[in-house]
Amino acid sequence: MTPSADGWGTALEVALAGSIGLGMLIGVALWRRYRLCRRQTDALQREREVMFAFVHDVAEVFSESDEVEVEPLLDKVLSYALRTSAGLSGAVYLVEAGRQELRVRAVRGLFPPLRDPIPQDWGEPAVGLAEAVERRVRAEIIRCGEGMVGEVARLGTARLVRDAERDPQVPRHESAHLRIRSLVAVPMRFRNRVMGVLVVVNRTDGCPFTPADLNLLQALADQASVSLHYVMLREELDAKRQLDHDLAVARRIQRALLPRRLPKTPALELAALNVPAREVGGDYYDAIPLDGGRLGLAVADVSGKGVSGALLMSVCRSVLRALAPAHRSAADTLRALNRAVAPDLEGDMFVTALYMIFDPGGRLSLACAGHEPPILYRPAERGLTRIEVPGVGIGIGEPELFDTVAGETTVQLRAGDLVLAFTDGLSEARDDRGEEFGTDRIMETLVLSGDRPVEEIVHAIEDRVRRFCGGRPPEDDLTLLLLRMRADGGPAVG
Repeated sequence: MTPSADGWGTALEVALAGSIGLGMLIGVALWRRYRLCRRQTDALQREREVMFAFVHDVAEVFSESDEVEVEPLLDKVLSYALRTSAGLSGAVYLVEAGRQELRVRAVRGLFPPLRDPIPQDWGEPAVGLAEAVERRVRAEIIRCGEGMVGEVARLGTARLVRDAERDPQVPRHESAHLRIRSLVAVPMRFRNRVMGVLVVVNRTDGCPFTPADLNLLQALADQASVSLHYVMLREELDAKRQLDHDLAVARRIQRALLPRRLPKTPALELAALNVPAREVGGDYYDAIPLDGGRLGLAVADVSGKGVSGALLMSVCRSVLRALAPAHRSAADTLRALNRAVAPDLEGDMFVTALYMIFDPGGRLSLACAGHEPPILYRPAERGLTRIEVPGVGIGIGEPELFDTVAGETTVQLRAGDLVLAFTDGLSEARDDRGEEFGTDRIMETLVLSGDRPVEEIVHAIEDRVRRFCGGRPPEDDLTLLLLRMRADGGPAVG
């Protein structure tokens, strides 16, 4: 059946109407697509401008001073973070060096604490609210994995909280000034290492933060982390250089406290060695001229290594030198040293010491404060003996206990006899399998090299222990004091 003219007209109208409607739908869709692309383009352009401006400002910070510090750089980061995200306040938490803890290193605005809520009546009357809150924020310590900031630091992933009142990790502050409505927390990473966390709280327009804000802040944090890494690296290098300088000075002072030259006597040959495990150490040896041609000889080992051990060693050395001339007995000298030093020692510190008094006739009196027993070697009969003397360490127990336990032993030396005093850094030196050098190897070395000059015997012991340890640096301070009774005897000379 052929359609009429009216029928063709109606069909045409319907077709045209449908085409127009479809065209409008396509036009609306294209317009929406255009607007989305435009917003994305604007966001990318804004991000690019922020990055360029930030890099430019960071370059200015570096050019303004040869000593760029962390805080001014972080303040720049926060300034851009708040500007680009329209945030009201922000803070940067940095991971403490060598610890799994974070502390605030920069704050802008009235930034609310993110660890513990603040009650309504809290405050410090002497200062304003902003200063009081900042003090509290800076005093907080957040462990990695604790709360939102700790979780971001541990996982290295950002957090966007659009409705903070519903998030259990966000504290509820009673003060309206500190109420958290929305926040963004992004990690500051360098080479897969989280250095800190950048947090921005509450938008100025009252709206929640968006994924676009998060992406922008993460990009800013990533860029800032590169600069932050090199600033912190330079600070660490500067601190290390200063520490190396201070330790070198301390080492020179400590070396000056050890005898520059051991006394030369017709009756006695002496040689010594001191090798600290670190730049400075807690081992000590000394030779103290006494009346009647006698000679006081000391070897001591302070608990702990490094600067603390060195400081305590210097105190013991000074006190012993002051006390030694007033006491004829080796045991009495150590008792007086304990009474003078022990009251000022902290609970975990103590001193082991061996003190000997040699008289020109060859008699050697020995007193020990918990120290390694010295070794007596008689070459004429190839006899080896460990001279055991009772005693406890200085600073261990009450003075009455020390006085009671401290004993004294006397040995009559004959021509050629050797006495080796040493610290446990020698006997307990370990190889790569964990085996100790031990006293048997010390005695064996004495026998093999006992006919050499005392300086060569000391070097032989040092060489053998180094080879035993495979050339590795010593784990503990090592000190030796070796004496040999001369054949001709005679009065001692200081």
